Amino acid sequence: MTTKHSETAGVVREPAWDIARLFPDQGTWSEEEYLELKGNRLVEFSNGYVEVLAMPTTSHQRITFYLCSALATFARAAQLGTALPAPLRVRLWAGKFREPDVLFMQAEHADRIGEEYWRGADLVMEVVSDDDRRRDLDTKRREYAQAGIPEYWIVDPREARITVLRLEGETYAVVGEQARGAHAQSALLPGFGVAVDAVFDAAAG
Repeated sequence: MTTKHSETAGVVREPAWDIARLFPDQGTWSEEEYLELKGNRLVEFSNGYVEVLAMPTTSHQRITFYLCSALATFARAAQLGTALPAPLRVRLWAGKFREPDVLFMQAEHADRIGEEYWRGADLVMEVVSDDDRRRDLDTKRREYAQAGIPEYWIVDPREARITVLRLEGETYAVVGEQARGAHAQSALLPGFGVAVDAVFDAAAG
């Protein structure tokens, strides 16, 4: 980590290290300590380490809002379940929490929806961020499969592509990889789909 400080009128200003020392060292956090963190920042948890994510951009949030609104509207019409956007914690397994951009739980699994976090999910979506593309394309693909999440959507603005993945055994198989001019369709929720053009055009407002 780079130490940031500034000098104003000859006074050296540094981070409030005494406050930082009130928190556990990286690698020693417990789930309970992580869950006690409050605030509006995206903070994930992995095996004793807290991971503070970059704040999303406006275009990222516009895409997320479009996808979550479409999914929530579809699910609500037939009372299929609950769709919500980040920030919202999902416990993948003991010692691992993520905050997908969009998450969905089927109505029959509503008992897994907690006030502080969800225990897994039935469908998650990630809008790929350019600051760490591997996190969404590779790392979370492995983790969501390991957690047994049936469907994962990778929404890639740079490539203008939506990849829909379905869990088969312990790994994901590609259901569809759709570019502009096509529709991305869910395997878990027959009848739910979005026009790829509409998703990425939403980034402009």
